[in-house]
Amino acid sequence: MDTVTVELGQRSYPIHIGPGLLGRRGLLEPHLRGRQVLIVTDTNVAPLYLDVARAMLPDFEVAEVVLPEGERHKTLETVNRIYDVLLQRRFDRRCTLVALGGGVVGDMTGFAAATYQRGVDFIQIPTTLLAQVDSSVGGKTGVNHPLGKNMIGAFHQPRAVIADTDTLNTLDDRQLSAGLAEVIKYGLIRDPDFFAWQEEHIQALLNRDPEALTHAIRRSCEDKAEIVAEDERETGVRALLNLGHTFGHAIETATGYSQWLHGEAVGTGMLIAADLSTRLGWLAREDYHRIETLIIEAGLPTRAPADLDPDTFFTLMARDKKVQDGVIRLILLKAIGQAVISDDYDPALLRETLEAHHALPAPPTGLGL
Repeated sequence: MDTVTVELGQRSYPIHIGPGLLGRRGLLEPHLRGRQVLIVTDTNVAPLYLDVARAMLPDFEVAEVVLPEGERHKTLETVNRIYDVLLQRRFDRRCTLVALGGGVVGDMTGFAAATYQRGVDFIQIPTTLLAQVDSSVGGKTGVNHPLGKNMIGAFHQPRAVIADTDTLNTLDDRQLSAGLAEVIKYGLIRDPDFFAWQEEHIQALLNRDPEALTHAIRRSCEDKAEIVAEDERETGVRALLNLGHTFGHAIETATGYSQWLHGEAVGTGMLIAADLSTRLGWLAREDYHRIETLIIEAGLPTRAPADLDPDTFFTLMARDKKVQDGVIRLILLKAIGQAVISDDYDPALLRETLEAHHALPAPPTGLGL
């Protein structure tokens, strides 16, 4: 088992990474301050891992709630189902919520924990690659609104993250590729050596080689932990973690959170950001081609939906959380491993970029939701 620590003073917490962690006695107990535990999962994950998770807590009062699966259900209405169980079971302020699932479950469970009785503890047990490398770490929680993704939420750090790499064996190929988008992101924003490693090992990752996946997860968590420790509430450098997300969130919103996986939209968004960076003369054409090649090899789409025209794209991007005083700030690239936050771009070049990248005639095949 590898352990990466998110250094936040008294609120520091471990990220445990390795095979066979789900079900291991002793991993959860040190992070539980009370006897009441609510496991939150979804209809895909529950048949696979809910019983195993319950078995980790034989001496606790354990309740469970199984939510509908998919990004389209990441709403306040769904979170109310968590509150209902907490209130019906009379869970107190010393209770702990356990998020067992992917990023959607983690986001909603964290938001419920942040707001129930003004804040209770929670633990992340991510079961997808995307959640293990990104959404389970850093304390961002929230839900979607029909007009914008993750626009309702709170910062609320978990007490621990337990990333069992064996759970990745039950992911379908599309979900695995979606997770690789966030892995690629870390190389692009701050870790060029990691990006080069991914270029050499992309097939091993797609083949679910345990050693390659463990390395990718650990390195991603190390990169994110350093950024979160420096800027927990995204007042500066943490915004770099949103590379591709302004474009990606627009794609997800336009398609009703039901056609594209988050990682797929981010993968396309990162390529759009790289394209604009190249048109601005910041990113070398050779680097752009390296990025495009890796995204394609990871099995990710490279074009937004054909019916998402530039005007609609602009409208949706204008609702992004990074907009300040009506100006859309973007995460762009100076080089592989060097990302910047900027509103210093020519809108005409942005339009050219968006026009060049809305050529996909249909959403990716198979919803995978």
